[in-house]
Amino acid sequence: MEAVIDEHGYVRLLEQVRPGGVRRALVIILDERPTDRPSEAAPLSEAALAEDWDRPEEDEAWKHLQKVQ
Repeated sequence: MEAVIDEHGYVRLLEQVRPGGVRRALVIILDERPTDRPSEAAPLSEAALAEDWDRPEEDEAWKHLQKVQ
């Protein structure tokens, strides 16, 4: 998640998060000023990554983390 920290130290997320409950978070502060435009890297890589994620081998590798119903 991309966020901006103001001069008072308040963190503002640039998009809404719905984690489905209380979660821990890790914040990494970068030594750069925020840009006026959103990051373009995530949408560009999404299609390429989806090809890997949507394979039967990936489902098998991660099935131990899925809840049993």
